[in-house]
Amino acid sequence: MELTYQINKDVIEISETVMETDVEFEIRVLAEDKWAGMKKIQKFFEEDRVYTDVLFYAYENHRFRVIVRKDYYVDFILALMKYRLVESAVWS
Repeated sequence: MELTYQINKDVIEISETVMETDVEFEIRVLAEDKWAGMKKIQKFFEEDRVYTDVLFYAYENHRFRVIVRKDYYVDFILALMKYRLVESAVWS
């Protein structure tokens, strides 16, 4: 099964590249009111017990490069959904 998600293009831009053991995301938060949610997601994953689950690299203009271990992909997408950065997620 594969998890697919839908975004609001007025809120966020997301592209992902599947690597051997990780998925690399390029994310840009477009809606100013959603920026705090992205920072909460970053804080959550940086403070959890698993150091290598999700790695964040912040850039200017509300951009991130995020490297997600494949076994934490669903957790990351659901975290984006929790803060309404992703509108829906569906198993296909």
